[in-house]
Amino acid sequence: MDKPTVYDADAFGDNPALADELSALVVEGVKTATCGDLWYYEAKDLPLPYVGEWWIVLDGSGRPVAVTETTEVEIRRYDEVDAAFAFEEGEGDRSLAYWREAHKRYFSRTLPAIGREFSEDMPLVCVRFQVAYR
Repeated sequence: MDKPTVYDADAFGDNPALADELSALVVEGVKTATCGDLWYYEAKDLPLPYVGEWWIVLDGSGRPVAVTETTEVEIRRYDEVDAAFAFEEGEGDRSLAYWREAHKRYFSRTLPAIGREFSEDMPLVCVRFQVAYR
């Protein structure tokens, strides 16, 4: 791996407890994928993740716990996410059913802040990564 010159630092989720839970899964090597809604990137005029991007994963207290490198980025609809991706997200029992329910709750909670509502055909930015440091 080449040494990066720019890092992004952020936490998973929308609250400290979720950030702690998900960052622990990264540290344990269980979580190697994540997703966000494309609408958020557009509403906030944020650049999309890209292959080779380095990310400092923060826990719920804002402490760095891992460094990851993005290995794949794909735009998929919520209803196109498959069991393999759900498993790689590492949450709950790692099933697609769990993934769908947990993410429906998450997006239903967070999308109103940007004037959107959850829908099964909403576009997601699906990211796979490897842990470079923990």
